[in-house]
Amino acid sequence: MAVTQPTLRAELAETAHALADAAGQAILPYFRTAALAIEDKGAALFDPVTAADRAAERAMREVLARRRPQDAILGEEFGLTDGDSGLTWVLDPIDGTRGFMSGTPTWGVLIAVGGAEGPEFGIIDQPYTQERFWGGFGAAGWSGPHGGGALATRPTPALADAVLFTTFPEIGSADERAAFVRVADSVKLVRYGMDCYAYALLAAGQIDVVIEAGLQAYDIQAPLAVIKAAGGIVTDWRGSPVAQGGRVIAAANAGLHAQALALLNAT
Repeated sequence: MAVTQPTLRAELAETAHALADAAGQAILPYFRTAALAIEDKGAALFDPVTAADRAAERAMREVLARRRPQDAILGEEFGLTDGDSGLTWVLDPIDGTRGFMSGTPTWGVLIAVGGAEGPEFGIIDQPYTQERFWGGFGAAGWSGPHGGGALATRPTPALADAVLFTTFPEIGSADERAAFVRVADSVKLVRYGMDCYAYALLAAGQIDVVIEAGLQAYDIQAPLAVIKAAGGIVTDWRGSPVAQGGRVIAAANAGLHAQALALLNAT
């Protein structure tokens, strides 16, 4: 279902911000503490989860139980809870747990809501730096220690002038890394390991391209909503919808998106 009613849009946006507030309050007592316990849920690659991840998702689910019990929830830590409203909240309580456990401020809380067509509103929240980026229902904005305002991606015309962020080469197959390198060799600057913060910077007009692989729905739905609302483009590596995850490219504008896609798919 597409959300068109102004009152429902306002309610969903208000609820999303309440979720971000609750998650941040649950997470911050764990951040940069020596007592933080880390579990590895990965079968092959190291895939950490902490008590903070679980506490944050529980906190968000409690908010939804009070405010929107009719909606479905898909969360990274506790899976799918069915609903009957046609709307689903997609939650990643800590995107970037590796960064979180290492003390870097590049992790974030990801919150999205939408119907079968994909996310319509999303939030990327960084509780430690007190930065929040949101987008959907025709608007995109940010708030932080230096104030706030509207979000807008930048109009960089050429890939040679672009700044590219990614979590590579940590993730991805050999073929995926080779495709990424073709783009990386064509840009002005490449930076690594930024997790969801990279998508926030793209929406804020600070960088131009993010390329990833192996993502899940809860990794990309909030960034997708925020970047789209800010004027950018998010697809898979073939240019198709990517709300369910997989290989992801986010670009500040259509020209950069086309140039990077051509290199990703070059043979």
